[in-house]
Amino acid sequence: MELMKLEIITPNGVIFDAEVKQVTLPGAEGEFGVLANHATLVSLLDTGVIVIDKTDGSEVAVAINSGYVKVDESKTTCIVDGAVALSGEDSDLSRALEAAKELLKSTEASNTAIAAAVSKVEQIGKSF
Repeated sequence: MELMKLEIITPNGVIFDAEVKQVTLPGAEGEFGVLANHATLVSLLDTGVIVIDKTDGSEVAVAINSGYVKVDESKTTCIVDGAVALSGEDSDLSRALEAAKELLKSTEASNTAIAAAVSKVEQIGKSF
């Protein structure tokens, strides 16, 4: 399987920068997945959860409140206003889940988008 570079950048700096198999993003028009060699696009990101499929088969989830993504054939760059890691080897999951819920609820997104994102965060929490 071909890999692509993924960067997630917040106002505090780069929080993720690695080669990945796939990323699923909460687009403004709905959730969509990106693989290597994807067609070039720029899209708004809505409140939700970015799910990253890493090269070792593990999965990382990051809650975001808003931003945009630029996709090209070999690199995907997400510029987000706020982000909290929900899963991965470096997170204290219960603290991260609460921080993610607060981040999502503090956005100016629609109530439906916030409810969907909080539900996804809670599902991730139950899977651990």
